[in-house]
Amino acid sequence: MSGFAYVVHDGKVESPPLKQALGFRAGLVWIHLTTNDARAKAWLGGEAGLSPYVIEALTAAETRPRCDPFGEGAVINLRGLSSDELAASDLLASIRIYAHDGCVFSVTRKALNALQPVRARVEAGKILDPGDLIAALALAITEELDPVVADLGDSLDDCEEQIAARHAFELRRMVNRVRSQAIGFRRFLNPQRAALEKLAAMPSDWLAEDDRLHLSAAADRAARMAEELESIRERAALTHETLTDLRSEQIDQRSLIIAVVAMVFLPLTFITGLLGMNVAGIPFAHEPWAFWGVFWFCVVIAVVIAAYFVRRHWFER
Repeated sequence: MSGFAYVVHDGKVESPPLKQALGFRAGLVWIHLTTNDARAKAWLGGEAGLSPYVIEALTAAETRPRCDPFGEGAVINLRGLSSDELAASDLLASIRIYAHDGCVFSVTRKALNALQPVRARVEAGKILDPGDLIAALALAITEELDPVVADLGDSLDDCEEQIAARHAFELRRMVNRVRSQAIGFRRFLNPQRAALEKLAAMPSDWLAEDDRLHLSAAADRAARMAEELESIRERAALTHETLTDLRSEQIDQRSLIIAVVAMVFLPLTFITGLLGMNVAGIPFAHEPWAFWGVFWFCVVIAVVIAAYFVRRHWFER
């Protein structure tokens, strides 16, 4: 188990050890743990003295974004990008927060990219209370996610442009990747928007009016990204269908060419097989022009058959 703590009081910022931070009474005491084992539960229940409900919410293995009032505070779960390797079905790392007047406990199991800029703001003295901290975390998460969602849309735009050039086979994997990522992000952004909206509307003394405005802004941004991801998901599905149709069309076209070639050579094979029999009595077998006669006869038959297929528009797409 590892972590850090900050104490902000009268504009001054300190970073004491975790155990010492518990004894401070200040404008903001932020205690953060990074763990995936049982030691966090023991520390939060023992030295921190948190209730079993809060401990379970902070250390649960699986979480979705949410906001639930608890006593004078609230339990908040948010999701953001991580530098750690994550499962394909779980593209965002979680941060679990318990906040009340003057104090914030947070826990992560995977590295959360948004933590670093928020820590920098705390150290610069720009975050003074729990409302500022949660709003800063929400804004940092959405600001980092925004260009990622935009890149997904750009990737899909590139795929749609290349469809016109009929590069169907090369695009299927890219479209599937974009669609999978969009589904993974959207899975958490919708409940995260709802959690931020609920927190912004929650009647709490430790949330100032500007904190509520920042939370509402983060919720609006999450809602916009969720709508964009839904659009990307639908466009990816349509693009995938188009690629499947193009692939079927290409296969049909190639099968048609093979069938036409087989139809052209079928009578020629019959003629050459018939004349190639090693029996007596084949007409003109000893004439000097016999070979070229058969050759040009086969050419004429092949041209007639090909002309028939062209006239019937078999080669048209």
